[in-house]
Amino acid sequence: MSARSRYLMCAPEYFDVAYVINPWMAGNINRTSPELARQQWQELYELVQTQATVELVDPRPGLPDMPFTANAGLVLEDRVVLSHFLFPERQGEESYFAEWFAAHDFKVFTMPTQIAFEGAGDALLDRDQRWLWAGYGHRSALDSHGYLAKWLELEVLSLRLVDERFYHLDTCFCPLSRGYLLYYPLAFDEPSRRLIAQRVPPEKRLIVSEQDAVNFACNAVNIQDLVILNQATPQLQEQLQQSGFQVVQSPLGEFMKAGGAAKCLTLRLDEPRQRLTPVIPVVAQRTIILEGHLLDSNLMSRVMDTIQEAGGSFEILEFHAGARPQDLSRAQLLVTAPDLERLEDILTLLIDVGARLPAIETLDATLETVRQQGVAPGDFYTTTIYNTEVRVQGQWYLVQNQRMDGAIVVDDHSRPVQVDCQLLRDLQVGQKVVSGVDGIRTVLKREGRETAEFTFMGSSISSERRVELVVEQIAWELRRLRDQGGKVVVVAGPVVIHTGGGVHLGQLIREGYVQALLGGNAIAVHDIEQSLYGTSLGVDLQRGTPVRGGHRHHLKTINRIRAFGGIAQAVEQGVLTSGVFYECVQRKVPFALAGSIRDDGPLPETQMDLIKAQEHYAKLLQGAQMILMLSSMLHSIGVGNMTPAGVKLVCVDINPAVVTKLADRGSVESTGIVTDVGLFLSLLTRQLHLG
Repeated sequence: MSARSRYLMCAPEYFDVAYVINPWMAGNINRTSPELARQQWQELYELVQTQATVELVDPRPGLPDMPFTANAGLVLEDRVVLSHFLFPERQGEESYFAEWFAAHDFKVFTMPTQIAFEGAGDALLDRDQRWLWAGYGHRSALDSHGYLAKWLELEVLSLRLVDERFYHLDTCFCPLSRGYLLYYPLAFDEPSRRLIAQRVPPEKRLIVSEQDAVNFACNAVNIQDLVILNQATPQLQEQLQQSGFQVVQSPLGEFMKAGGAAKCLTLRLDEPRQRLTPVIPVVAQRTIILEGHLLDSNLMSRVMDTIQEAGGSFEILEFHAGARPQDLSRAQLLVTAPDLERLEDILTLLIDVGARLPAIETLDATLETVRQQGVAPGDFYTTTIYNTEVRVQGQWYLVQNQRMDGAIVVDDHSRPVQVDCQLLRDLQVGQKVVSGVDGIRTVLKREGRETAEFTFMGSSISSERRVELVVEQIAWELRRLRDQGGKVVVVAGPVVIHTGGGVHLGQLIREGYVQALLGGNAIAVHDIEQSLYGTSLGVDLQRGTPVRGGHRHHLKTINRIRAFGGIAQAVEQGVLTSGVFYECVQRKVPFALAGSIRDDGPLPETQMDLIKAQEHYAKLLQGAQMILMLSSMLHSIGVGNMTPAGVKLVCVDINPAVVTKLADRGSVESTGIVTDVGLFLSLLTRQLHLG
């Protein structure tokens, strides 16, 4: 029999909500019941004690949050990294916990005073002992992760928290035994969700609903296959039980008023090393310099917000404010990111607003050679609308033909040096393209410039009327056509992806309801971007908000698919693993992409010869019995003109003018639906019992 685990707890003798340092405390000051809190704590204590050895630290007056021992520090074997609390209200606990650990023969590590770290509340070991998950964004600083890696000699995976309700990692994320993970994805930013998906296989990821998340179901104590938590819905209990876990609910409503539950009230003292990966990552850091009217223009605030919203952190190394209105200010900031890729993304954003790197005056731009026609090197710098200068052979050159979403091509053999902005499709083998962030600066005209950040998709779309009855009729017809071997063609625009309808369209294709797909370059790019990066035109589709620097995902998606030679090749090589066009390739559903003058790239499958594109459309439309036109005005009108009478047309668009245009073509078999296409597809798959 294995040795019993050890946990540290603290009786709630002085527990209360005496201040507000998280959203849960608001409105609960002095509204706890001491008797009920003691009863709930005692029940949890006895539950844990049946499975493990519980040691106690003495409570102290004036420290009402001390029962939340998870925040005392992070323990691994005989080492403990003590917490350094962000808020002064809890900093009084630090000396008492330090005293307890020292008295129990732990080797104690302490963070530098300027770095906040809140212990096992924000640092959770994978239960298979392979690495450490570390949270940041609200209470613990990203800078603490480098120290954790160094002192504990392990790999640290940084996760950024973006929902203030889940201010500590352990409020929304719980590694379980046998490699399982219980978590609430929307508490994290998109890169963090992607990292989780890379490290934890789908069958091991147990996703909780918002209802369970706000009841702190993830704030659970896991001892072998026992999961002790505050509250869980029957659905979550069943999910855990099917994965081999025994669930025990221990109500902790009084502690929820302070923002904590079962996990917060315990700290494991015997975390083993076992299979921990001995990897110490290099902390990704770079210094930037800002010069100008930093306060008057609000640039300083914008830069700090940009760093944090992009998932980084900063330290102001120096700041010199101009003494008079006409004087310029100067600041130097140390920027930290979870990894080098994220750091480069942040630096690119900062360069766009006028920041420069200290070595920029002496470093030339990095040039990489194009090896494949129409494909840029993987780390190429994507251009913006702003005038850009590049340093080549010790001199600065203004980029010619400046435009957004291009690459910078340098001919350093010509005299003078030629620096031009080119589209990806125009790149030729042997050309040199600017990569990375060194030797690049943006020239901004501050006067009269708008302060709003450039983003795509800033506004939202909503439905205008109920469509359930019409959808029911369409679902019936789709089912009939599939069962009889009929042919349904879908004409779709990128709005399908923006509104979250891509997953539903993918289901229709996978289940055999679609026999051909027509569209343009955009829907394919946005669908594949969503699969590769979790965004569409830089918008995080799960949260519905723009991702800092996310507009670059569009061009990087095109570049990546071009490098593989096409969509089918990307699927075959395991790079593209989901989405509408993944399903088309897997189910052998033919598709045609008609190019236009506005297309970036384009993708290899996109036909830029309009005549050939029309011929391809017409070929796939042969024999169609129903055509679903989904928010693609120009392509739908083109298809309508190619389609003979008698074919059932269903036009779905938020714009009544588009629906009217299609209905005016005279077919009695046309149905127009003015609504959000994402809502339509969701209702349709529900009627077909696919969701």
